[in-house]
Amino acid sequence: MRQLTVAVLIPTYKPDKKFARLLQMLKRQTYPVTQLIIMNTEKAYWNEHGYEGVTGLEVHHVKKEQFDHGGTRRQGMQYVKTDICICMTQDAVPADEQLVAELVRALQRTLPAVNGEPGDMVAAAYARQLPDKNCRLIERYTRSFNYPEQSFVKTEADRTRLGIKTYFCSNVCAAYSMEVYHRMDGFVKKAIFNEDMLYAAEVIGAGYGIAYVAEARVIHSHNYSGTQQLKRNFDLAVSQAEHPEVFAGLPSEGEGIRMVKQTARYLKKNKKWYLLPELVMQSGFKYIGYWLGKRYRMLPAVMVRKLTSNPAYWQ
Repeated sequence: MRQLTVAVLIPTYKPDKKFARLLQMLKRQTYPVTQLIIMNTEKAYWNEHGYEGVTGLEVHHVKKEQFDHGGTRRQGMQYVKTDICICMTQDAVPADEQLVAELVRALQRTLPAVNGEPGDMVAAAYARQLPDKNCRLIERYTRSFNYPEQSFVKTEADRTRLGIKTYFCSNVCAAYSMEVYHRMDGFVKKAIFNEDMLYAAEVIGAGYGIAYVAEARVIHSHNYSGTQQLKRNFDLAVSQAEHPEVFAGLPSEGEGIRMVKQTARYLKKNKKWYLLPELVMQSGFKYIGYWLGKRYRMLPAVMVRKLTSNPAYWQ
């Protein structure tokens, strides 16, 4: 059997030392990456001589006002010449040398047969995100809540049980079958957020599976402030409000409440009571952002631009 070829697609903006470590870890992978596509925002922030000698590197520049979570990745996917493309963010560093191999292995799976018919293939596979060294305790627990130790595959049959998490798939690090990607017409052309979940919903609806691969690991976490949490959740809710065909009837609030309750129990169990006010504050900022984002059409344009983390989207 022919070995499948792999590309990696990374949008960048002011790439830093963490991005350099990402490239070094990609170079050390046991499964080769033959094409490395960078969609860089603002040419002035790209070091033309900083990445010489990186195998398969090609850089495409976009203006800041042109960047779009869905559209920029969609543009980058047009340059892919391989069987598989792994989408990553510039701050997601592979935890070991097996990341690519584990994601490729997951995409080679097929779903169980149904009523005697052969099962469809896994269309996308996303990695486990581990907290960085400086990650705060609450965020560290959140990582474990969203990215458990056990791998699994999600299909349309899981929608009743998992609700909105059926479509969860993170482009922080996710691999895509390019055969299925082209068949499904890829990422949406314009998305303020959630382009990965929107695509996952499409392929799951078409009968494919989405794999969570706990063995494929990247180091990725953030210590967001309350304002940053509010803006992030505002954009998240806007993306859901703009796509009722996917998210209607699948509210996120219940999942969020469950995570807060579990986090509170975790803090109490580990005698970290003093962190409960921080949990309440963070959760409040998240909920306010989400609540406003769901109702963004009723807000003045100037307020929307204050609440979003992506003002260019609204131009």
